[in-house]
Amino acid sequence: MNFFEQQDQARRQTRLLVFLFILAVLAIVVAVDVTLLVGFGLSRMEGAPLFSSQGLEQNWQLLAGGSVATVGVIGLASLFKTAMLRSGGGQVARSLGGTLVDADVRDPLRRRLRNVVEEIALASGTPVPEIYVLEQESGINAFAAGFSPADAAVAVTRGAMEKLSRSELQGVIAHEFSHIFNGDMRLNIRLMGALFGILVLALIGRRVLHHTHYVGRSRDNSGAAILILALALTTIGYLGLFFGRWIKSAVSRQREYLADASAVQFTRDPGSIAGALKKIAVYSDGSYLDVETEEVGHMLFGSGQKMNLFATHPPLMDRIRRVEPSFDESELANIAKDIKRKERLDAEHEARLAEQQDSAAGSGGAAIFDPAAIMQEIGNPQWEKLLMAAALAASIPVNIRDAARSAEWAPEVLFYTLLDGDDEVRENQLLAVSRGMGGDSEKRVRNLVIASGLPNPEQRLPIMEVALPSLKRHPPEVVHKVLKTVNELISADGRVDVFEYLLARIVSQYLWEATNPHATSVSGKRRLASQLADAASVLAVMARHGHENEDAAQHAFTAAMQILSRDSELPMPASGDWIGTLDKSLAGLDKLCLEDKEKLIRALIEVVTHDGRLIAIELELLRAVCAMLHVPVPMIPPGIASGGGRGD
Repeated sequence: MNFFEQQDQARRQTRLLVFLFILAVLAIVVAVDVTLLVGFGLSRMEGAPLFSSQGLEQNWQLLAGGSVATVGVIGLASLFKTAMLRSGGGQVARSLGGTLVDADVRDPLRRRLRNVVEEIALASGTPVPEIYVLEQESGINAFAAGFSPADAAVAVTRGAMEKLSRSELQGVIAHEFSHIFNGDMRLNIRLMGALFGILVLALIGRRVLHHTHYVGRSRDNSGAAILILALALTTIGYLGLFFGRWIKSAVSRQREYLADASAVQFTRDPGSIAGALKKIAVYSDGSYLDVETEEVGHMLFGSGQKMNLFATHPPLMDRIRRVEPSFDESELANIAKDIKRKERLDAEHEARLAEQQDSAAGSGGAAIFDPAAIMQEIGNPQWEKLLMAAALAASIPVNIRDAARSAEWAPEVLFYTLLDGDDEVRENQLLAVSRGMGGDSEKRVRNLVIASGLPNPEQRLPIMEVALPSLKRHPPEVVHKVLKTVNELISADGRVDVFEYLLARIVSQYLWEATNPHATSVSGKRRLASQLADAASVLAVMARHGHENEDAAQHAFTAAMQILSRDSELPMPASGDWIGTLDKSLAGLDKLCLEDKEKLIRALIEVVTHDGRLIAIELELLRAVCAMLHVPVPMIPPGIASGGGRGD
């Protein structure tokens, strides 16, 4: 499945869960109403039979009140829990004892973890998530949490860092990124909220039971009615929880298989994810966590509990055989003996990996690309993209990387990425920094330029993606000043470059979504037919900025529009106020349904590849526009199409 099919599957599963949850709530309401009738009958023996039409008519107010109260308790508890979890993936990680990986980390294992996470984020075209370590946990485990990619966090146990090789750690992190791509994090949070709502009903019943111990000595019927109601609430709540957890475990197991397969596709090394799973099987502490994991168990890479009636993960052997069909369980004994020897081999492997990265960074000539493959790699980046990301990350000066990871320096790094090559324009930009953020901020930006020079064009977006998680830790008033200064920087020369504009929009969108994750969605319900004019506006801007003349741009535009609608006769919009046009158009196109958004991305790829070549500005524009549309496009090298030019 491609990115859009996976997102659609997650959506269908969410709708199924909502349907099943509604059924469960209705069943609980009926059960509570029956219990109320029985309890009411015990406390009031006269009157018509309870379950006769006359009895139901007499007690309709009781039934209505019980139904409203039951739905209200479950609904409010679910909303409360979901709202708590919407505070960001970092909150979930901290609640389990996670500590944030600092910018100036000296621990080599933490540094390796951070490098792996950043490489995979850059390769896949997603924001770099916050990174946490569960220091007290010796088991091999990890999880991704958050309501959207903008507020995502990845957490790894100390055991995983110490026991896994770099390639195995890559497999685990790629697995977690698959959950981010496929919409599993939002699904997980909704599951947790729904189950908490049902659990609260059972807890209320237990609480009432605890305070009615005197009922046994009471001879009146009202005491017996209260006892029956409390027992029933407890039983009904736990039965609802039982079936809810069963649904959760069934959904979670399927998502784990999908994430394992995606990790293999990303790393192109079944041994990476299989090796991590085998080590979980070999080590005595496996993937188990000491903290309570019932609520978050479905988020974890491996099972967090030794015994669990509702297993949220498939059996280890099944997962291993899915990615390595020839595996025999008897091999585990040999694996246990070979762990120390493999640690030495892993060190050699890392040295070879470094050589591969150097080769990827220094290879000359034009790369060959396949436009269809670009589409297929959205949400499923390949191994070469990981090598490219590692090479690109290595090309960024160390002081810039360290500053980008620091909350203290993140604003200045962001300004640094927007500096112009013209000396006069750059001086105006630095004055804008001084006006907006103060003289100290200006000095820092100048020092970055003096120490490292200006960033290469292809480094700007990756540097920004590394800096954004640090930037969002600033107070809202500081973020507002940063955004205002960014807008001044991009217009310092009296004109706004398209890519600079998109960078500013990405920063603004990311920071807004990080604080409003509940309002974030990768798609909406709009159809392409109603947004064709918006699509034409975006395609026209990209066509003009990626082609040498108006004729070539027109051909690319026409070919792209044919993908959207073969009957479309919309002319290429004139070049005018493209900023206002893009502001309006991108906002509308982001609300397209998944099926039509997939078609739009195909058209965007067509408009930049129509002439059979990809230049740097086209690549930057494609990734930036797709980021605005919540579609993660992996890194693509400039080059020529595998079939030659298609332009005419």
